[in-house]
Amino acid sequence: MLLPKPRGTMSAAVFEHLRSPEPAPGERWPTSPVADSTDDELITLWALQELSYRGFEDTDGDHKGDPFVLAERHQLESALEARLRSRWTDVELEDDFAEQFFDFVAAHDGPSLASFILRKADRDQALELMQARSIYQLKEADPTTWVIPHLAGRAKAALVELQYDEYGAGDPDAMHSQVFAAGMEASGLNAEPGHYINDVPAEVLEQNTAMSLFGMQRRLAGAALGHLAGFEASSSLPSQQMAAGLRRLELPDEMAKYYDEHVEADAVHEQLAVRSVCAAFLGDEPHATQDVFFGAFTCLDLEARTAQHFLDRWEATA
Repeated sequence: MLLPKPRGTMSAAVFEHLRSPEPAPGERWPTSPVADSTDDELITLWALQELSYRGFEDTDGDHKGDPFVLAERHQLESALEARLRSRWTDVELEDDFAEQFFDFVAAHDGPSLASFILRKADRDQALELMQARSIYQLKEADPTTWVIPHLAGRAKAALVELQYDEYGAGDPDAMHSQVFAAGMEASGLNAEPGHYINDVPAEVLEQNTAMSLFGMQRRLAGAALGHLAGFEASSSLPSQQMAAGLRRLELPDEMAKYYDEHVEADAVHEQLAVRSVCAAFLGDEPHATQDVFFGAFTCLDLEARTAQHFLDRWEATA
C-alpha cells in the first residue's frame, strides 16, 4: 500500500517526512504543520495510525515511533476525540446494562444505506459503497484486536472468542476480511488494502480513525467495546438488506455472501459483545459505563453521517 494523496498543507508535510530517512539522534525535527481542513487532518491521522498496522511501501524507515510522528498523532487524536465527545451527551444509567444498551441502539434512527441499496441504488452506487467500505472491511476486526491486551478475565476471554470467529476460526479463507476481498475481486474491484483511500470522503476517514483511536488507547477501552457492541447490535438486518440489494443488482454472489455471513454471525455476536464482553468489562470497571455508551453512540453517529453523505450526493445526481 502506498501513502495517500495529500489533502492539504498538513498531510503534504507529514507525508514528505514519512518518505524521508528517519532523522538521526540530535537532528532537528520538522515544525508541526497547520491543517487546511478537517479532511487534511483526517487523512494525516489515518496514515499515521496505519503505520501501526501494515504500513506503506513508499516510506523510508519505520517512523511510527519517531517524536514528530508521535506528537502529530497525539495532537490529531486529541482533536478527533474532542470532536466526537462534543456530539455526545451522557446517558442516565439504569440497573440492567444489557437491556438499556439494546434499547439505546434500537432508539437510534439514522439514515440507512442498506435500505437504499435494497430498493433504489444502481450498480455503480453499490460498487462505490463497496470501495468506501473496503477501507475498514479489508482489515476487519483489527482495530478491536488492539483492545485485547487492555482487558482481563471474562471480558478478555469473551472478546477473544468473538475475534476468533471474525478471523475465520483458523481458516484464512473464512476470515471476514478475506471474504470481503473475494467479493470485491469477483465484482471487478481492486482488493488491495487502502487502494480506494484517495476516493473516500472525510466521513469514512472519521469512522476509521475513531476505531483505531478507541482500540489503541487503554483509557478508551470502554469506548472501543461499546463501539464494537453498537456495531454488532445494529448490523444483522442491514446485512440482510445489503445481501438482497446486491442480488437485485445482479452483482456477483461472492459479494452478497459476505453480508449473508453477517446476518447470522452478528445476531450471535451482538449477545456476546453486549452480555459477555461489555457487561464483564463493566463488572471490573464500572466507572467506564458512560464510555461504553459513548463508543456505541459514536459508532451509530458516524455511520449515520457517512450514510447521509452518500445519500445526499447520490440523490443530487439522480
